Amino acid sequence: MAGSLGELGGRGVVLGAPGLNEEDEEEEESSLVLLSVLVQHGQVGLCFYDSGDSSLHYMVDTPDNYDLHLLARVIREISPHVIITSAKMEHCMTRFLQHLASIPHYKPEVVTYPYVDFGLEVGKQRLLSAHLPLLPASITERDRMSYLSSCITFDSPLMLRAVGALLKCLDRRRVGVELEDSSVGVPILQFHAYTLKGGVYIDSDTYSVLQIFKSDMHPSVYKLHSGEKEGLSLYGIMNRCRCKFGAKLLRQWFLRPTQDLAVLCRRQEVIRFFTSPQNSDVLSTLQSLLRNIRNIPSLLRRMSLANTKVTDWQSLYKTVYSVVCVRDSVRHLPQSIGVFRDISGGFSDDLSYITALIGRIVDFEATVQENRFTVKPNVDPAIDEKKRRMAGLSDFLTDVARRELEHLDPRVPSCCVIYIPLIGFLLSLPRLPSMVEKEDFEMEGLEFMFLSEDRLHYRSQRTRELDELLGDMHCDIRDMETAVMTQLQNAILERSPSLYQVLDLIAELDCLMAMSSASQEYSYTSPKLASHKKITITQGRHPLLELCSPVFVANSFQSFDKEGRVKIITGPNSSGKSIYLKQVGLIVFMALIGSDVPAKEAEIGLVDGIYTRMQSRESVSVGLSTFMIDLNQMAQALNSSTGNSLLLIDEFGKGTNSVDGLSLLAASVCHWLRKAPVDVPHILLSTNFHSLLQLGLLPASRMVSFLTLETAVDGDELVFLYQLREGICQSSYAANIASLAGLPARLVHRAVEVSEHYRTGKPIKRTQGASSDEKEKRCKIMVEKFLSLDLDNKDLDLKSFMKEEILPSAGEPQNSS
Repeated sequence: MAGSLGELGGRGVVLGAPGLNEEDEEEEESSLVLLSVLVQHGQVGLCFYDSGDSSLHYMVDTPDNYDLHLLARVIREISPHVIITSAKMEHCMTRFLQHLASIPHYKPEVVTYPYVDFGLEVGKQRLLSAHLPLLPASITERDRMSYLSSCITFDSPLMLRAVGALLKCLDRRRVGVELEDSSVGVPILQFHAYTLKGGVYIDSDTYSVLQIFKSDMHPSVYKLHSGEKEGLSLYGIMNRCRCKFGAKLLRQWFLRPTQDLAVLCRRQEVIRFFTSPQNSDVLSTLQSLLRNIRNIPSLLRRMSLANTKVTDWQSLYKTVYSVVCVRDSVRHLPQSIGVFRDISGGFSDDLSYITALIGRIVDFEATVQENRFTVKPNVDPAIDEKKRRMAGLSDFLTDVARRELEHLDPRVPSCCVIYIPLIGFLLSLPRLPSMVEKEDFEMEGLEFMFLSEDRLHYRSQRTRELDELLGDMHCDIRDMETAVMTQLQNAILERSPSLYQVLDLIAELDCLMAMSSASQEYSYTSPKLASHKKITITQGRHPLLELCSPVFVANSFQSFDKEGRVKIITGPNSSGKSIYLKQVGLIVFMALIGSDVPAKEAEIGLVDGIYTRMQSRESVSVGLSTFMIDLNQMAQALNSSTGNSLLLIDEFGKGTNSVDGLSLLAASVCHWLRKAPVDVPHILLSTNFHSLLQLGLLPASRMVSFLTLETAVDGDELVFLYQLREGICQSSYAANIASLAGLPARLVHRAVEVSEHYRTGKPIKRTQGASSDEKEKRCKIMVEKFLSLDLDNKDLDLKSFMKEEILPSAGEPQNSS
């Protein structure tokens, strides 16, 4: 379980997702995911609520192992903010939650409810009484049960019990309706079945080491609240989605690779169509339309709560209008392609009706100017009449003011009649110089109301008559337009299933066009997918490294049914062994999400899991040594891999004593080779343990092939050619690599000397020479003594100097370090 949860959370800004507006980002950040889970007798029942679109997702009761790997994967995929479970939980669940609490950067809130709140009948009753805005208020309990039976299965008791606890938590916290009246329940607008069938097992270590996702701190100070953005990663270069939910679905595809050939072929045929040069204009047109599509669930959610924003109407109109244009464009494309056929037939005429209805009723320009919902002319005669009166009110009030002036004090030079919403009609006069105190404002036949900007406002008999005759027209118009808006909202909500269907298909189309754009730009090719156990890659490339390196050498890979499934790769450090392993892993991963791959040709047999032992995670937070983490990763590969798995093992055994590490590595390889050929995984193993081959620790087998990466030695310089070939590297070239790394030459020379003595069995003598500073000091003293010699008595002094200074120095051992 140590490697199955991984790096969770991180709902940050996504690299390479053009056209996403700030409003969609704020909605994404504010959405809350609550997961309810119940584990009993090896079965897991779970459901979760996403406040972003008011949807309830459920998964049928599913077997899970003691480490709860399936639950770990669900949590990794949905990153819940709250986890709800029973206070009476099994030991495996307790252990799981303890491990979850030790993961850095992801701390969900864990809520425990009494076991009685997870009762089966309690769950059913809470589901029956849930707030479902799309159902009529007058629906009977029997019809309600029929509707729910069509939305959610009642054959999974654990899941239903988890639903009951989830609904209790939603009602207690009033998720999404905190500011609404207490009578308003938490809405559930849709139900979704959640499944992991046909998936490919990939743990968080594999995602990290293959750099499928990579979170970086956002460089903008305005994005510090979100904390992270997508860095250089496979997802980052593939995400060309034009709408937010398209990027969200693409991330789900990356987190949920599949073995389902039907799903993969459905994606491939769309990508193959859009990568064809003659269809580039269609691709550009559809992508430009998708830029206008906003977050439909959020818009419908606000409508169901009668909390629609002014900008929502234009956003919804542009969204539905663009969707209709997408449908009309797709209807001219080949209907033999499944996605195109589904869009052409699945986008009902309700969309055209909604577009026409909004376009006929809503006055977008006036709505923005007045910051409220405004109705177009010729929609409601009563509203038109009110507005006509409002429009002609200016001239009419000028005539009334002229008549009023005739009956006012002669000192008043002018007056006007004004209309103020919620107050009514008033007579407005200029303030005279003699009007200082409030008592001076009193005038015969007028009722003083207030003073504003040196103008006095009064009620007169005539203004009271205007109030009775015309009323509060402004408020009347707003009330009437609000009634029209309510009717329009209800009409749209009645047809909301069509909009939700649009969401799924548009998101799928957006993802496929994003992958098509990446395929065109990076010259990828469509792989052949089959259910056999063979993997063949011709001139494969690393999708990330080729973007960072001016020259990249392509290499091939072949793993057949009954031979060559275990590749043992040797070569100097920095020769490209790790890159080659990651390259194969990424190409297989890309094929399993339906994408094109960076290779000249590729034929990929379906893989049920990708396991890695390549990079040691930091060990402080998990309380394990680095070598123990390496062993956990290797144990996961040994215990869980099958004949359809891909294993990438890089330098296993180097974290401990070389003999022990070599023994563990040899034993692991022998374990796989003892299996039947159909049960041997695809294994790529790189190592610098040349003794593994030289001492004959592996049995002779057709399943093993030896590869190395070519190098050339030019004098003392080592040149990397990065070309893969069959064979075994006889030297690690450690001295050459050390020189390239800048180690001192005398140190490298001494290391070569020690290595040679060790290999040939010669004794290795310890160097005891004086340091360079000491030698320099002795030389200076010797020179000074020589200069002080008495040359007149040269025989005696010279002989004494040679005996005392020169001969002892010549007899000292030389420093070879």
